[in-house]
Amino acid sequence: MPNTVLNPTIIAKAAVRILENELVMAGKCFRGYENEFDKKVNGYDIGDTCTVRKPNQFTVRTGTTASIQDVTEGKQTFTVNTVKGVDFSFSSTDLTLKISELSERVIKPAMIQLANEVDADLMTLFPGVQNWVGQPATGADAAVDSFAKLARAAERLDELGVPKSDRCAILAPNSGLAGSATALYMQGIAKDAYRRGSLGDIASFDTYMSQNIPTYTAGTGADAAALVNGAAQQVTYAAVKDTEAVPGLQNLITDTWGASTTITAGTVFTIAGVFAVNPVSKATLPFLRQFTVQALVTADGAGNATLSIAPAIIISGAFQTVSAAPADNAALTVAGAASTPYRQNLAFHKNAFGLVMVPMVKPPGAVSVTRQSYKGVNVRLIPYYDGTNDNSSWRLDILYGKKLIDGRLAARVTGGSGSI
Repeated sequence: MPNTVLNPTIIAKAAVRILENELVMAGKCFRGYENEFDKKVNGYDIGDTCTVRKPNQFTVRTGTTASIQDVTEGKQTFTVNTVKGVDFSFSSTDLTLKISELSERVIKPAMIQLANEVDADLMTLFPGVQNWVGQPATGADAAVDSFAKLARAAERLDELGVPKSDRCAILAPNSGLAGSATALYMQGIAKDAYRRGSLGDIASFDTYMSQNIPTYTAGTGADAAALVNGAAQQVTYAAVKDTEAVPGLQNLITDTWGASTTITAGTVFTIAGVFAVNPVSKATLPFLRQFTVQALVTADGAGNATLSIAPAIIISGAFQTVSAAPADNAALTVAGAASTPYRQNLAFHKNAFGLVMVPMVKPPGAVSVTRQSYKGVNVRLIPYYDGTNDNSSWRLDILYGKKLIDGRLAARVTGGSGSI
């Protein structure tokens, strides 16, 4: 029986299914914001946006007397602003192959690379994750290689009122956790560890291995004895509810960093006397609140630095984040050692990160453009022909947007003994 000549629709259908199968973190993020976009007939352009509302929080009264609370809704803009793609070429002979042969030779390797790029891009959102459990460590000491080490993240999320369902952990390849887990879950691990790096359900997390785990490098000021410069630096939720880059962003004035030292984006620190609170009951928790720096700062010649931090310091009300405002000259303790890189294993609830993937426009003048969707993944495929060499070039594109929705719902995990 002669082979069927493959057309763009057949190739795009194969590509979108392989891409969806290879995505790891992208498959674990919240995808509901795609419903907020209008259903365009011709697709979306770079820069298309929608506005999404942040969840409300409330305080609970005691007794029969009503205590009316204002409903203060924050909002964020979700923008589809990232295009990634893979370009390849087929000869006419290639296009007479069976789709299974073409998938194995060309499409699958291309989609694996594209999936890795999307996952790695999502993981660049880690600087907005405020919680860091385990002791920062390097080399073999950094590995999350036991149930107990991963369970630290589960405990922290439990303490902060994060729902137990829809949790995921993504660990570096050197974690060693797969080896310890196979002794307990041999059938499940053996079946899934090869496919998309799945390690199974461990410590209440759907756990995966990924080579795309990001690295945070501490600034030169990580060892400095920095202090809060000025009391009463708290803010209200109303003042920070609509911050765009990271939810709940504020500035914190500090000093004694040392002249010209750097504090990098993603730096995690605590402040003496400033404890975390349960977001539901507002009860003070037995550990200091962790904050993360959102933009690179270089201290001036006198060691002064104004840090852009999350979460905001809110001391009362429905959106309270801390037990008290920091005192003047309260000491900062920075996680990690100066200029040292640390792998950032991630454990999170799906609502911590948002991903939107939408169909791209069909450009005017392009012939045989096809778009295919599968389980929320959209690809566009455009062929163009070189008649001189009897060769067909193909471009495959995806369009998406990503955003940190709530850094409280995630934690960075390192395997060193002790804790931050």
